[in-house]
Amino acid sequence: MRYLPSFIRARFQDRQNLKKIAANIGWLSIDRIVRLGVGLIVGVWVARYLGPEQYGLFSYALAFAGLFGVLSTLGLDQIVIRDIVQNPANKDKIIGTAFVLRMAGGILATGAALIIMFIMRPGETLTLALVGIVAASMIFQSFDVIDFLFQAKVQSKYTVYAKNGAFLIMALVKVVLILTYAPLIAFALAGFAEITLGSCGLIVFYQRRVAHLRDWRVSFAQAKELLHVSWPLILSGLAITIYMKIDQVMLGNMVGEAEVGIYAAAVRISEVWYFIPMIITSSIYPSLAKLFQESEERFYDKLKQVMGYFFWGTLLISLIISAFSKQIIEILYGTAYARASGVLSIHIYAGIITSMGVVFSQKFILDGTTKISFYGTVVGALANVILNLWLLPLYGAYGAAIATVISYTIPMIFQTAIFDRRIGLTFIQAIAYPIVKKS
Repeated sequence: MRYLPSFIRARFQDRQNLKKIAANIGWLSIDRIVRLGVGLIVGVWVARYLGPEQYGLFSYALAFAGLFGVLSTLGLDQIVIRDIVQNPANKDKIIGTAFVLRMAGGILATGAALIIMFIMRPGETLTLALVGIVAASMIFQSFDVIDFLFQAKVQSKYTVYAKNGAFLIMALVKVVLILTYAPLIAFALAGFAEITLGSCGLIVFYQRRVAHLRDWRVSFAQAKELLHVSWPLILSGLAITIYMKIDQVMLGNMVGEAEVGIYAAAVRISEVWYFIPMIITSSIYPSLAKLFQESEERFYDKLKQVMGYFFWGTLLISLIISAFSKQIIEILYGTAYARASGVLSIHIYAGIITSMGVVFSQKFILDGTTKISFYGTVVGALANVILNLWLLPLYGAYGAAIATVISYTIPMIFQTAIFDRRIGLTFIQAIAYPIVKKS
């Protein structure tokens, strides 16, 4: 902080909470920037090495296993953080119970993914193996409950240490795999190893900085309470997962793995900057939770500020990337992925809606109206499936991109027009906020 200009330091003087939030955003930004840089370089290198068909098969396995991810997370993330912030004395019971729930969910998700894939594609041993490896990593992600505590305490630097260390090690391993002409399944194993190593790092930092895992306690009453609050988020998460992952699964089943590879290459670039609204929102969530309890007007004013800057920032990014999509794809992926440029120029605009959705979800969690989120995302998921059934046979990967942008927009319109007009009005005001604020 002492290296910042004096007028910036003055804004932080005697504002410890703001300092913690700024530091937390800084650490999360470092994490994402490292992943953005190294991950993009290595990820693109892997895609070029594998080619559209094998890369498409790998992406198909990731998407299919991801459909079952909600069984592992159980919608507990923000709820656990909220409960720790509001009741820190019970953190051991909250974390311990959430861990057991997520571990059971991870095992269930892995089993379900393997059984359904075996039924869908009998005899495709490589596809089944890829799905099994990817799905099994969800079991080890149960230790992400430690990250929830660090988020609640605004101390995400320890998560950055643990997960970034694992990420960088496995990025180097992937480079070695490319140079030694390793088979496709080796890259899936590298992803599994990254999750496992990152979980081990979280455990180490937790036991050194907070307490021992043996202090965790499991409570049936706590589990019942968590699931009672989270079940709408579980169903909503399932709907979200469907309309975020189903396009690649349907592409693989209806068109072919090579088309999935083209689409996945574009989506990787399109979604690479999604971390910006996510890290800002996750860092200000504790203060939003506190502000919600203190003043409704101040809470909505803060939402208006956040949404306004998110809207204009994401729109600017989308316009720039869309304009240079052809050059971006040619430089990164080469001529084998040339068709991905058209997909990118369409899909990039989904980011505007995604950033708004991140903010909307915080509001629904805080005021306990998570059913609204569920209703909207169910409508969006159904729209995405219907649109994909119509557009994929006609336009392939381009149709998937069009379906994504439309189906991402539908839940927001549905939620604000029918259930929560206050936040819809706040969003409309937010679009003008940076301009009005400046003037």
